[in-house]
Amino acid sequence: MSEERSQGRIIRIDEGLVKAQLGEVVRETVEQTLNSMLDAEADELCGAKRYERTADRVDTRAGHYQRNLDTKAGTVTLKVPKLRTIPFESAIIDRYHRRECSVEEALMEMYLAGVSVRRVEDITEALWGTRVSAGVVSKLNQELYDKIDVWRTRKIEGSFPYVYLDGIVLKRTWADEIRNVSILVAFGVNDDGYREILGASEGAKEDKSGWGAFIGSLKERGLGGVRLFISDKCMGLVESLGEYYPEAQWQRCTVHFYRNVFNNVPSTKVKDVAAMLKAIHAQEDRDASLGKAALVVEKLKAMKLGIAAKTVEEGIHETLTYTSFPREHWRSIRTSNPMERVMREIRRRTRVVGNFPDGRSALMLVTARLRYIAGREWGTRRYMDMDRLLGMVSFKVLDA
Repeated sequence: MSEERSQGRIIRIDEGLVKAQLGEVVRETVEQTLNSMLDAEADELCGAKRYERTADRVDTRAGHYQRNLDTKAGTVTLKVPKLRTIPFESAIIDRYHRRECSVEEALMEMYLAGVSVRRVEDITEALWGTRVSAGVVSKLNQELYDKIDVWRTRKIEGSFPYVYLDGIVLKRTWADEIRNVSILVAFGVNDDGYREILGASEGAKEDKSGWGAFIGSLKERGLGGVRLFISDKCMGLVESLGEYYPEAQWQRCTVHFYRNVFNNVPSTKVKDVAAMLKAIHAQEDRDASLGKAALVVEKLKAMKLGIAAKTVEEGIHETLTYTSFPREHWRSIRTSNPMERVMREIRRRTRVVGNFPDGRSALMLVTARLRYIAGREWGTRRYMDMDRLLGMVSFKVLDA
């Protein structure tokens, strides 16, 4: 009897209620901590605390606006300070933007990789603490496609003296067959020296029709002020440039040119030939480079490498266009390496998908990544000092 009374006095804990209360405590703690960090950042920018008057104060508060942020602890409400004259930029908000883009890409990758929409619900909650219902995944993907398309086809504003072009070949499934689909990409350096993704387009392959349509669309969207295009010598690309931008010059990527020469060089001699080719582009001006190229051609002939010698002789002029531009820019404009780094990042993200269901899905995932890259340090850090280019007499005459 005493045992029964004893058991009756046992306190029974509602585990679900405790978890909910603890979760709310954690959420409130995270919210308070983040808002305290935002206030501290605002104080640092102002040079004084709120309502504090000091000689070091450079700005004052102008209220705040609210923004929700999804965390593992739940959705928290951020009170983002507004300053009167200084723009408020917070690392917390920057991380929010990064995560927002990453969520978009991840949802697209899961969809394209064939993950069941029913599984996405559990996956999103495990990864981001937010449960995306299976019923809205397909609709969400279409909304993402529409938003990405708006960004991809936006009006191009300003002048872009330097424009880089390249393409990436991906795989798609077509009638139970695996076929290639090319995604063509362009980015430019504007008059202020900042890089900007200009566009991306789907092409069946990198040929005249594909490049012509892409370059034509760039011009229709407002791409102007181009002094120099930098690219590999793709089929139809140079011809399309002459059609749409006859006033602009073209620089053939020196690295790709070297590879074309190496195709006709025995592996045992590639290292020696590479040193010879690099010496051509290490000269102080165009005339010196052409003189060095003539010596290299003769040396290749003496080495019984006639086809390689002919490749150098016929193509070397196309690789020296950069010498007409400021010397400080030579390293950045004589190759398409700046574009290669962007394409390497795209390959890293598209590799997980494998074969795309169609060309549009490939274009959307590539463009999503390009938009992400453009919003990071890549697009917000000054890349070149363009005053040297704009100050050149030849270009002043050209503008006149």
